Amino acid sequence: MDKPKVVLGVSGGIAAYKACELLRRLTESGHDVRVVPTASALHFVGAATWSALSGNPVSTEVWEDVHEVPHVRIGQQADLVVVAPATADTLARAAHGLADDLLTNTLLTARCPVVFAPAMHTEMWEHPATQENVATLRRRGALVIEPAVGRLTGVDTGKGRLPDPAEIFDVCRRVLARGVREPDLAGRHVVVSAGGTREPLDPVRFLGNRSSGKQGYALARTAAARGARVTLIAANTTLPDPAGVDVVQVGTAVQLREAVLKAAPDADAVVMAAAVADFRPAAYATGKIKKKDGQDPEPITLVRNPDVLAEISAERARPGQVIVGFAAETDDVLANGRAKLERKGCDLLVVNEVGERRTFGSEENEAVVLGADGSETPVPHGPKEALADTVWDLVLSRLG
Repeated sequence: MDKPKVVLGVSGGIAAYKACELLRRLTESGHDVRVVPTASALHFVGAATWSALSGNPVSTEVWEDVHEVPHVRIGQQADLVVVAPATADTLARAAHGLADDLLTNTLLTARCPVVFAPAMHTEMWEHPATQENVATLRRRGALVIEPAVGRLTGVDTGKGRLPDPAEIFDVCRRVLARGVREPDLAGRHVVVSAGGTREPLDPVRFLGNRSSGKQGYALARTAAARGARVTLIAANTTLPDPAGVDVVQVGTAVQLREAVLKAAPDADAVVMAAAVADFRPAAYATGKIKKKDGQDPEPITLVRNPDVLAEISAERARPGQVIVGFAAETDDVLANGRAKLERKGCDLLVVNEVGERRTFGSEENEAVVLGADGSETPVPHGPKEALADTVWDLVLSRLG
């Protein structure tokens, strides 16, 4: 089979050096990559580097190899165009349909999915002109990834950092796998919880669970790759932030509830994939609980945590909001799942069987998605992102 053809556009920002890592991941995973840098990008990384890493010629001008009509053919033949980094200037030229170099010509002729990974200073990203250009590109069907928050050039820190190349690669892989030009979650805001809450007993101990957060992160990544604005509420995970996702770190069930209630009012859908502790210690010991020779430990009294899923299902933050819950069961999986679906009042409930060697920490999952309308959608054993895509398909069908 022919290798998928990817055009990697590189514009003139300091983050251009990170695109080398993205290029390496694309080529090593079996993609045929043609790098199209802007003239200013070559001040940061030379053409020889791009050519050596891609195995393809590199050009920036429409006047090179004119007999091959590169200003038309490169875009026409591409299965995906990704611009990383995409500077404010490149976003502006793309939004206004300019065609003054090979990259902008390629963007005009491409009829495949187009992904932009912006990188610039915070003030430039937040400027109304840039925001209008981004909105224009998204309206036309392009996927513009939200930049990350972190260290920029010099001493500056803020939103505008290029997302991790591994995460940009994951977005590209998801876009190519779906084979859909326009993101179907564009214009939607979704909230996803992930990981497992921890309820402190004393300064060194806590009550917790085995959740790794991988399923919640898969849900966040697939939603971002499908164009959604994603708020990920992460409880005690060690996973890298997905590209284009706003991540809110929490620890306890109470903190998770506060974050969900804050993010939910303008969300089209809330997916509660986190494993939220049902109980917490009634009292917190300010010092480490000591073991005393010849004495049994004092009993630990537990109190109930708030039921976040039931709360947001009963009091929808906005009309038509879709609420999705998760149920980890060890026996009578479907019967218990149906009972929980009715008890919680959500629209969809993802039910899976868990155990010491099942689901938790794994890269794969198997589940049945139960609907309040009586539907059952089985998802066979496979990657967690496949289950995530099924969940978003079902959410979309309920959003209309």
